[in-house]
Amino acid sequence: MRSSLQALLDEKPILLADGATGTNFMEMGLEPGFPPDLWNLSETQKPIALHQMFVDAGSDIILTNTFGANAPRLKLHDAADQTYAINKAGAELAGAVAEKADRPVVVAGSVGPTGELFEPMGEMTEKAAFDFFHEQMRGLKDGGADVIWIETMSAAEEIQAACNAAIALDMPYVFTASFDTAGKTMMGIAPENIGDVAQPLSVKPVAYGANCGVGASDMVVSNQAMTKAAPDAVIVGKANCGIPIVKGKNTVYTGTPQIMRDFVQMAVDSGVRIVGGCCGTAPEHIAAMREAVDAYTPDTPPTLDEIVTKIGPLMAPPSSDAALGRAAARAKRRRR
Repeated sequence: MRSSLQALLDEKPILLADGATGTNFMEMGLEPGFPPDLWNLSETQKPIALHQMFVDAGSDIILTNTFGANAPRLKLHDAADQTYAINKAGAELAGAVAEKADRPVVVAGSVGPTGELFEPMGEMTEKAAFDFFHEQMRGLKDGGADVIWIETMSAAEEIQAACNAAIALDMPYVFTASFDTAGKTMMGIAPENIGDVAQPLSVKPVAYGANCGVGASDMVVSNQAMTKAAPDAVIVGKANCGIPIVKGKNTVYTGTPQIMRDFVQMAVDSGVRIVGGCCGTAPEHIAAMREAVDAYTPDTPPTLDEIVTKIGPLMAPPSSDAALGRAAARAKRRRR
């Protein structure tokens, strides 16, 4: 059955999103460099299968297979003219799985960055970005997405352009950024300031937070900065499953189901209300996270030492705080 995100938040204190798309599709035969979004039209059974695996594992929210389905990115594969169709199909495929579920499941229309730099560093304007996102989201809305899920962003201008496109379509929305550069986004947004991006917007997000980045420990630290800055906000933490290691043509992530269980406990203790996995997170990891959500008992927010000792060292500690790096080093020595 279907649900709006707000209705599910009103019903449950903690929601579980899904895991990775690309890394799981590689297990289904996706070749490196091939855009998985095209499978919404050519290999429909594969997105359906992945959505079903995440629902079976316990996800309350499933993201459509449309992360890279905006015109600038699809243009690289001569598919920009299929933007609307790819997104509409992506929402329909996820929706078909959600509708069959025996519990409420939210279909979130995934919207990733365009990959272009904004003026003056690049040529992208906010108007052009708005138009690209509007076209993508129009497909997601017409396909039946329950909420727009803007993710892996780094620039405030691009986040705002995407949010304004969702607002123009009268769609509820969520946005998350990736804090992978010395504790900030690539374009310099600190996690404690991410909520400020929404200040000029006429309609505020249902939730905001972080996804991807460099690892679960860094995610908890970023989330703590957000919840401290805005205690009443609904914060998202969708962490990578450990650290990526390149093996031949494939990228393997080091996180175990137990690490992702521990991530859930620490993230929720830190004030996060929507948890999930990003790169490398398979259905078995989501199943472990479901167990952690269902068994959750509140505890005090973890200290930095506790975070790095239990789920690993920070991989991109804020450069302005040398204590974070020292804590990671201490934890690493304890595990030897």
